[in-house]
Amino acid sequence: MKKAAWFAVGFAVYLGAMWFYLFHGADTALPAQLRGSAADPAMFMNERQLTLSYDFSRIKDFIYFISVPLEWLIYLLVLGFGLSRRFRDSAKVLTKFRVVHTAAYVLFLSAASWLLTFPLRYYSYTVSKSYKVSVQPFDGWMKDSLVDFWIGYAFTFVMVGAIYWLMKKSEKKWWLYAWLLSVPFTLFMYFIQPVLIDPLYNDFSPLKDQALKEKILLLADKADIPADNVYEVNMSSKTNSLNAYVNGIGSNLRIVLWDTTLNKLSDNQVLFVMAHEMGHYVMNHLYWNLISSIVLSFLGLYFGNMLYRRWVKKYGEAWGVKGISDIAGLPALLLIFSLLGFAVSPIENAISRSAERDADQYAIQMTKNPEAAVGAFQELTVSGLSEVNPPKLVKFFLYGHPTMLERISSLDAQRTNK
Repeated sequence: MKKAAWFAVGFAVYLGAMWFYLFHGADTALPAQLRGSAADPAMFMNERQLTLSYDFSRIKDFIYFISVPLEWLIYLLVLGFGLSRRFRDSAKVLTKFRVVHTAAYVLFLSAASWLLTFPLRYYSYTVSKSYKVSVQPFDGWMKDSLVDFWIGYAFTFVMVGAIYWLMKKSEKKWWLYAWLLSVPFTLFMYFIQPVLIDPLYNDFSPLKDQALKEKILLLADKADIPADNVYEVNMSSKTNSLNAYVNGIGSNLRIVLWDTTLNKLSDNQVLFVMAHEMGHYVMNHLYWNLISSIVLSFLGLYFGNMLYRRWVKKYGEAWGVKGISDIAGLPALLLIFSLLGFAVSPIENAISRSAERDADQYAIQMTKNPEAAVGAFQELTVSGLSEVNPPKLVKFFLYGHPTMLERISSLDAQRTNK
């Protein structure tokens, strides 16, 4: 209880510091040389939109900085209050089959985590709804949340079952065998994502605008992308934000446009957005993402194993974990992986921002239309109430894309010099 109290106090102090930084301490003033330029939000947003953009961005950023340590706190509390060993013991009562033990334990832990984080996720939804970024009814949002839960549960069960089975076979090299299994699994997920996972959330159909479809396929052909169709997805029932993407590998490659993008952007702006997404494919960013996820999983499992073994040795007995292969230690293992992922996220974001800048330049080379590019990013900013120049800490931890200030000012310079 004493340790739990200290954790709670530390969490409260952290929240106070983040609130002060985001709402009062961060400097987000526009550079003097960009005031009045196309990157200045005052030039393409009205006063109300500017206020809404600032407030919405700050609240959503604050929610993020709450959610990350909250996940860690939940794992610590589940361990510290003995819930993990109770989940393990309760699972063993159900049946003598080990696979069912694992399934039951993972369900108990997943349900506890889901329920404890539900208030924050619901608050995030209501914020998006109140600022009219989200237009999704509660029942639709709840359905997506439950789909998220069960898909997450299924994948967690498979991964946890494999990891703890390997731990029982080899406590020293389980992490290496787990990584070797993760490689084909990752490839499989990249392959099935567009055709099996994505349709669980939204309705996909061939692009109805045949003239625009032909223009996009012409761009794809020019980029040597093996695509014979373009898909639109019904997102206007959920959000006012805009998006488009190219995902999947091999025969499951898909070019996808949100219908909100089709409704709010001109054809030339859509073509720039699609050329940007195609740039990721042409420059092999999809495959580099795949390779980097495989490399990072190797490093994560290697260091995660080292830290997890030390934790079990030092705290396992006190917290009811009988050894490396005892599933009651899963919250500690998940906590370690989460901490490692958070620590490496700024590096991943920096690499991603570089790739996004390259894709922007590729799109300009393809379309020769910086005017449409600037207009597209301005509309993206307005529709999503994005902050043009976010706080540095937010960019550091959250932004896998350059800020709108950077993107618009760069494209506007090219438009001016055209």
